[in-house]
Amino acid sequence: MAADPGKTLNLSTADLAIDSYVSVITEGASGGVEQLFASDFSQKIQGQTGRTNKRSEVISFLKKQKGEKLNCTTNTEILEESDNYMVAKITMKFETFTKTDLVTLVNEAGTWKVTSSVNSYK
Repeated sequence: MAADPGKTLNLSTADLAIDSYVSVITEGASGGVEQLFASDFSQKIQGQTGRTNKRSEVISFLKKQKGEKLNCTTNTEILEESDNYMVAKITMKFETFTKTDLVTLVNEAGTWKVTSSVNSYK
């Protein structure tokens, strides 16, 4: 379900932040999306031609995807976690391919933010 544009996200724990991230990328829940990403966020897409997207580009894309649900099965695996950071692997299985998203989150003064995302496809 798409969120309200003025929505305040609860990013007080790493688990809440990663759940919000998954909702944004797989369910089009783009309300409050700016709060989710650190100011130095970057996204790298691995493939035959690698690409790097800045924070503003990713936020703009996600806002355009508001309400769009991906037709995939999603699994989130926490690879490493501490009081200040988390590394998670999100696997999205589509009918003909799989997208893997390695996500790093950090605790910035009590608010968890996504700092990087590396995507690969197979």
